[in-house]
Amino acid sequence: MGDPGTGAAVPATESEPIPLSALQHAVYCLRQAALIHLERLWEENRFTAEGQVLHRVADKPGGRQVRGVRRQMALPLACRRLNLAGVADVVEFHRSEGGEVPFPVEFKRGKPKAHRADEVQLCAQGLCLEEMFGCAVPAGALFYGETRRRQEVPFDAELRALTETTAGALADVLRTQRTPPAHYKASLCRACSLLELCRPQLGGRSALGYRRSAVEALAEGQPGP
Repeated sequence: MGDPGTGAAVPATESEPIPLSALQHAVYCLRQAALIHLERLWEENRFTAEGQVLHRVADKPGGRQVRGVRRQMALPLACRRLNLAGVADVVEFHRSEGGEVPFPVEFKRGKPKAHRADEVQLCAQGLCLEEMFGCAVPAGALFYGETRRRQEVPFDAELRALTETTAGALADVLRTQRTPPAHYKASLCRACSLLELCRPQLGGRSALGYRRSAVEALAEGQPGP
């Protein structure tokens, strides 16, 4: 499932499910997730644009058989327990003695990353599939556009715990309507499309709050913040 580059995201509430893609943002940076899904801010850069192109190819609904494996593209997913929802790029249904076992495949631009944001988003899809189909989903795969190869990801206890913890942390942010403060980290911030909106060097003020205070200062004839 791709980043929301085509329009403003709608902030989730307790009654609205959290987008699966938001978990990827939250692992990368919880503040980034809040800016996108709470403050409804978005900016494209080369990385997000390339991701959009890749997902336009992958996100076409339909199903087919490939080498005896049933594949479903653009499959809607949901998990009531964690209040998650989204669309899987591809879900393969592998045959086993007990029937078909879902195997999610997520398409990503670039190559495997040092952080686990992609893995958490994929694991969240697995948790959705487990609830929807009532069976264990032990693994999935990430397909990277740069390497043109799959990387299989086992949904072990550590990854499941990280996924659920991330979902809980993001749910708290959306419920309290509070954007976390910024903490500048060059390796992450430089690649973030929201760098200019986030302004991490300002010490943690939310982008929306910064805009409001600037408008208020101008209205009162004072210098901006």
